[in-house]
Amino acid sequence: MDPYLEGYLWPDVHSALASKIRQHLTPLLRPKYAARLEVYFAEDPFPEGEIGILYPALEVVETQQRPTLPSTGSTLTITPATLVLPVTQAIQVRLTSVEIRDTANNKLVASIEILSPVNKREPGLTAYRKKRQRLYQADVHLLELDLLRRGTRPFAQPRLPDVSYCIALTRAQAKQVEIWPVDLPTPLPVVPVPLHSSDSDVPLDLQAALVAIYDEAAYDLTLDYRQSPPPPALSSDDVDWSKALLDSMD
Repeated sequence: MDPYLEGYLWPDVHSALASKIRQHLTPLLRPKYAARLEVYFAEDPFPEGEIGILYPALEVVETQQRPTLPSTGSTLTITPATLVLPVTQAIQVRLTSVEIRDTANNKLVASIEILSPVNKREPGLTAYRKKRQRLYQADVHLLELDLLRRGTRPFAQPRLPDVSYCIALTRAQAKQVEIWPVDLPTPLPVVPVPLHSSDSDVPLDLQAALVAIYDEAAYDLTLDYRQSPPPPALSSDDVDWSKALLDSMD
């Protein structure tokens, strides 16, 4: 993973990765299954949490100094406001998941969710966890791709390793979750996409998908690797590793 993709480019990365995953899976799924893109919107009532990262249009405006005027019928004077802040408006965040459906009945078999910041902080975190529960109760396999370092993982538990990224697979009716912890220097894994019990899992090469969209979108032309990546701050080991990698590319 490239931590610099976790900032203002993330909405583009999210959509592109979903499309690329569908493209990679389609030849492996035919003819019994098809991959479909499911676009939905999540309401983010507290977008100020992403100021300067996802929602740069929000701003704080300082008022010009105004004369202090006496209030009507009183000797008291009204103190003018020091700042004028925009009224926080809920933002509709566009999200895309990949659905695997059988072609015979159009039945949803598996869902691949690429987590976004709105899924990893309240109130979106609770809403997303309810979606996870609905999928589980509907006997749908759920593959979750958490490629963001910030926020709270919806499948968090005490035994989960403290790593930058994490992939989780909850199979239909399973009593456990399969986990792929991923450190920053580690390539993304090839993970299984389950189908009906009568069919074998198909492999999904996440690293190949990420490299493909990076090249197609020419993200390197936009990103400034001389600056620090988006928050949270990298660990000292990750800073050393990323510096050595960037030096080797010069």
